[in-house]
Amino acid sequence: MGNGLRPGRRPERRDASSESPSRKASCRSAAAWSYALRLVLFWATAVVASPAPAVEIEAAAVRRAIDRGVSFLESKQNGDGSWTLSGPGGFKAGMTALVTLALLESGRTSDDESVAAGLRVLRNIREPEPSFTYEAALTIMALAAAKEPRRDFPRITALADRLERSAGRAGNAKGAWHYQSNGTPVSAFDHSNSQYAVLGLLAATYAGVEVEPKTWQAIRDHWVDVQNGNGSWGYQSGGGQTGSMTVAGIATLSIVRRFLREDVLDASGAPDCCSPDEDEELAEALARAERWMGRRFSVSSNPGAGGWLLYYLYGLERGGRLTGRRFFGVHDWYREGARFLTQKQSVRDGSWRGVATEQDPVLGTAFCLLFLSKGLAPVLVNKLKTDDLDEAGVGWNRHPDDARNLTEFVTTLPEWPRLVTWQVLDLPKAAESGTVGDLLQAPVLYIIDNDLPEFGERELKLLREYIDSGGFIFTVAACGEEAFGRDVEALARKLFPGEDLALRPLGPDHPVYRAEYLLDPAAAPLSGIDVGCRTALIHSPDDLGCLWDRWLPADPIDRDPQLLGRITQKMRVGVNVLAYATGREPPAKLDVDVTPDADDIDDPVERGLLQVAVLKHAGGWDIAPRAVRNLLREVNKDAGLVASTRRYAVAATDEDLFQFPLVYMHGRDDFVMAEADRDALRTYIERGGVILADACCGSTAFDRSFRDFVKELEIGPLERLPTAHPLLTRSFGYDLSKVSRRTVAGGADAPLEAANVVGPAALEAVTLDGRLAVIYSRYDLSCALEKQSSAACAGYLPDDALKIAVNLVLYTLLSP
Repeated sequence: MGNGLRPGRRPERRDASSESPSRKASCRSAAAWSYALRLVLFWATAVVASPAPAVEIEAAAVRRAIDRGVSFLESKQNGDGSWTLSGPGGFKAGMTALVTLALLESGRTSDDESVAAGLRVLRNIREPEPSFTYEAALTIMALAAAKEPRRDFPRITALADRLERSAGRAGNAKGAWHYQSNGTPVSAFDHSNSQYAVLGLLAATYAGVEVEPKTWQAIRDHWVDVQNGNGSWGYQSGGGQTGSMTVAGIATLSIVRRFLREDVLDASGAPDCCSPDEDEELAEALARAERWMGRRFSVSSNPGAGGWLLYYLYGLERGGRLTGRRFFGVHDWYREGARFLTQKQSVRDGSWRGVATEQDPVLGTAFCLLFLSKGLAPVLVNKLKTDDLDEAGVGWNRHPDDARNLTEFVTTLPEWPRLVTWQVLDLPKAAESGTVGDLLQAPVLYIIDNDLPEFGERELKLLREYIDSGGFIFTVAACGEEAFGRDVEALARKLFPGEDLALRPLGPDHPVYRAEYLLDPAAAPLSGIDVGCRTALIHSPDDLGCLWDRWLPADPIDRDPQLLGRITQKMRVGVNVLAYATGREPPAKLDVDVTPDADDIDDPVERGLLQVAVLKHAGGWDIAPRAVRNLLREVNKDAGLVASTRRYAVAATDEDLFQFPLVYMHGRDDFVMAEADRDALRTYIERGGVILADACCGSTAFDRSFRDFVKELEIGPLERLPTAHPLLTRSFGYDLSKVSRRTVAGGADAPLEAANVVGPAALEAVTLDGRLAVIYSRYDLSCALEKQSSAACAGYLPDDALKIAVNLVLYTLLSP
């Protein structure tokens, strides 16, 4: 099996003059081809249903496990809406908060009765509860996750204030917490209560509460000072070393780092984006801890401890997600943990039980759901790690929280998933695997640097495969370094050799300026490279990451208003680029299709029984050059057909036209067919040939021209196919009664409003002598078949576009 495009080589595009079908086939008419193919396909195409790849089966297993765990927790809810531990005490506030949080993170909302009842309990509990650190912190986390700030802000503020006042003030306890959280500083501490206090304060900031900078500084100093020399932490200082406390330290330091950056501004209110502001001591503490976890990693035990496995796994999720790590050492923490937990779930009732206190199934199940659901969140951005550093030793990670802050900001917006994440990508390591799968973990690859490294052939190959498979590259010049823009241009030439795909300024009418917010192009200069149907690489000459790195969920009261304005503007630029690239629909982790999509993969059939031509015309006939190939690969896989996946391009007047039973036509520009072309195509249709066509991204220009062209053929009108037509049913493959299509609204002076509608496929056709001679979709199929559609592309989503296209082929070949 091949691995995709070779660096420095243009994808092969063969037309009829250079790669004709066999001469034996040339004597057959299109009708004869159709008859032969019906015989071959009769037994092979009763139902088209491809087996799900292994990664999808695992994702489905995780979702089933989450659903069963949610049902178990809801079945254990008390009559008053609370949850409690079995045994004395019950910890009503803490358990209710933990379970309510787990339900919210697992997909339940405040409108679901189980969650609504739990929130009522948390809103009504008063003194003496929640008087413990765990309970106060978890209550804040649950109320903040409910996202009802008008109702819950006073209670969250009061609990956060109590947590701050309860922190230790002296000795090793300074910046740490113990069990009691009654507003009096503690004199003893433990790292379990301490990490939950930090999580509660973090959640409070997302609800709009400002936490004192001195609190964050004390937390930072405590965890750095008491870290063991090997990078681990124990329950208390000098108290051994455990995985659960080490991931607690990793999460804590990654949280406090962002709140401790000083705003050093010039006279205009702009920050210094070129001087590194990283806390080197904190960064080294994190690095040591991550190395310790890499050496001691496990998902079946809590390293260094005899129990608290499920508690540790929830901490592992936080440590991995907050630092953007996919791996600890060589271990893919989420996939290994998810596989372990799905195997250990109770077959009888859907719960999880650990040992000791974790034997309580409500507690254990809540921890497991938090690991599975939050870890399953879509990875929106891969941040590229390079080994090239500048003289200050920073380079690609000059702004360590830029990607994290941008993705967290996205989760505050109403049209996005409630949680998206990011991770660091090491391209040389990914290249060692030889597949594009690691890149496809995220739909956007973010590259920020002041000096782009020299990529090798394998890395260039992966980057090109990534774009060809629907990936998007977002480059940002650190420090506004102009040379970095030239590096990006050089990279583009290597990725697309011989093609006219230069980096060009994006015009004010480009949809990226309206994808989420209405932006002023003059204040947000962007350049891009158009690949087929979309802009696949966007470059910013401004150091956007510098301002993203300074974003905070709750800004200090005395923060400079000019800086706040700059941060807001740059965050919006980032969001618009992400919205344009993904349509606000990043795939969930484990749902990512990691199959490369390059020209020489899956050993394309060069001379199959079925050969489909692409029709040349003046309306952008080559805008989606891989659409037909991808379609025919799917037909071969699912229908057992041997169809040629080699690309044949023909003009209407080419004599080879009549060798093809099907001709595919797409475009996005207006066009006019010459009389000779119309006559040839009319003859082709009358002899049994079929034209399949669609308007790329719902182009109104192409749609208008295509309708004029059909009228000029004078073979009959285009008419909407009824929903009961066999083409739209399982009679010829997939049931097309419920397919998803993206609609796009909003003018040049308004933000884009993209939405998905579900309904029957909207297809039109010309019927000639009882058969469908021209079949047309005014909504995009071809860009979706290439995985190259964007948020501004009106048409079917990729999976459903493929189903529609497969049905079109099978119906054309099998219908009487």
